[in-house]
Amino acid sequence: MQVLVLGGGIFGVTAALALRARGHDVTVRDPGPIPHPLAESTDISKIVRIDYGADVEYTALGERSILGWRAWNRRWPRPLFHETGVAFLAKSAMAPGGFEYESYALLRDRGHPLERLDAAQIATRFPAYRRGVYVDGYYSPIGGWAESGAVVAQLAVEARAAGVRFETGDAGRGELTVVCAGAWTRELVPDVGVRPVGQPVFHLQPADPSLFVAERFPVFGADIARTGYYGFPLHDGVVKIANHGTGIAPHPRETTPQQEAALRAMLAESFPALADAPIVYRRLCVYGDSVDGDFWIARHPDDPSLVVATGGSGHAFKFAPVLGDLIADIALGVPHPLAERFRWRPDARAKSEAARSVTPA
Repeated sequence: MQVLVLGGGIFGVTAALALRARGHDVTVRDPGPIPHPLAESTDISKIVRIDYGADVEYTALGERSILGWRAWNRRWPRPLFHETGVAFLAKSAMAPGGFEYESYALLRDRGHPLERLDAAQIATRFPAYRRGVYVDGYYSPIGGWAESGAVVAQLAVEARAAGVRFETGDAGRGELTVVCAGAWTRELVPDVGVRPVGQPVFHLQPADPSLFVAERFPVFGADIARTGYYGFPLHDGVVKIANHGTGIAPHPRETTPQQEAALRAMLAESFPALADAPIVYRRLCVYGDSVDGDFWIARHPDDPSLVVATGGSGHAFKFAPVLGDLIADIALGVPHPLAERFRWRPDARAKSEAARSVTPA
């Protein structure tokens, strides 16, 4: 078939690779450049984790993705996935029903080597943290972060080498059209259940970089289901911290003084060495949020030649190694165990991805 993929972010480029590998004639149409500076998947880093509370399906998908990230690292000119581990810490004791507790319990049951941490261990192991603020949690050696913009660029190189064409221009249609337009999907397919939401991202320059190297400051979620804050170890001289919360309207595409004030309050409470650190870059990252936080990967109910693959909801990038085949299966009508969960669902009920604040931070 002649397949047209609309959008060259992580959904689009992985879908193009998978569809091309199955013998189809694939064109990716994107405003360009790729990676596009406004795309959700474009940044210096994205978290890669398998921690999903009690959600077995996403956890299992994450486990498969980790294997894929390691395989990609082995074949790429240099590693773009950095398996530094992840720490999910809480301000109160982990308890059943909470994200940290349920993640810890499920991952232990699945045989993963986790390290439970109390307040003293957190303060000793992670000296950038203010002593006594985080009193419970765990560290997992499985996971870390990926150089997200560089990953998209590398996958685009591989897609071109495989025979995928990249072009600019109007949206258009193919024999099979796969819309991977992220937060802009509703402009092309108005009845899809995805909306754009802006989330703040900040890059800070620490005065003492040694506190924030990966060995002492791994990827973290800071009581994330209640605060929405997460972040990364030092990379290119900066510490990236962002909020995965309720978000704001994405226009204009600028962080607000209120978001910066909330960040400063969190830093003063949690990471005193960053409390006055200069912010060298700000970005309002625009999520394509589905109503229920699940991906929206499905054929259009009235047009089976039109497929939508979107709804990243701020947590899709970690699944990049398995995302393309998932999209290709659903687009081509190949049975997939997650097709029902990611189906076209105008009746979806509002909920949130587990590691996401549901109240303003």
